[in-house]
Amino acid sequence: MTSDWGSFGWWGMGFGMLFMLLFWVLIILGIAALIRWMLIQSPSGQGARNKTPLEIVQERYARGEIDREEYEQKKRDMEP
Repeated sequence: MTSDWGSFGWWGMGFGMLFMLLFWVLIILGIAALIRWMLIQSPSGQGARNKTPLEIVQERYARGEIDREEYEQKKRDMEP
């Protein structure tokens, strides 16, 4: 005579609960990783906060947003 749980008995139910727990842990970790990735990709990420004012002016000069005179003036203004 076989039980309603098939040939696995209580072991089958235990493995089912284990896999369900593993499934939800992976879902939660996936959501956390997605949120972390979205925060890193945002324009106000930490990369912009770590730059000094001189580095920002140098980048603007390199992109052609300001000319050499304006770059030199801003550089002089930042010197102590």
